[in-house]
Order: sequence, then C-alpha cells, then structure tokens
Amino acid sequence: MREITITTEFIKLQDLLKFAGLVETGGEAKERVQAGEVLVGGEPCLQRGKKIRPGDQVRFNGETLTVKYAD
Repeated sequence: MREITITTEFIKLQDLLKFAGLVETGGEAKERVQAGEVLVGGEPCLQRGKKIRPGDQVRFNGETLTVKYAD
C-alpha cells in the first residue's frame, strides 16, 4: 500500500492516478476509470472526478493507494 500526501481537502480520482504515476495522461485516466478498472473502497468507480479524501482506498493495476493530509 502506498500513501499519497495531499495539501488540499480532496483530490479527484483521475488526478490521483496521474499524481501517483499510475497513468501517463488525463486521457488515459479517463479511459481506465470509465472502463471500470479502478476500485474505490473495493467497488468499481466510474466517476473520474470522484473526490478522494483521507481514509479512502483506491486500487488500480495491482496497486493500492491511500491518501493522507500533509502534516
């Protein structure tokens, strides 16, 4: 599991995938999310703009991400 630190209230799902280096572009993130390849809280999420907050778990391509606020 990899922890991603954010300085804002939330991060959009497609931005998280790009920030974590799991996709190359926003277009690729959109395609992967809309294809149902990304799980949020264990369920497929088709909303690329889904707000991901600390405590949420995102799984994609065999990797699990969690988000935390910067200290």
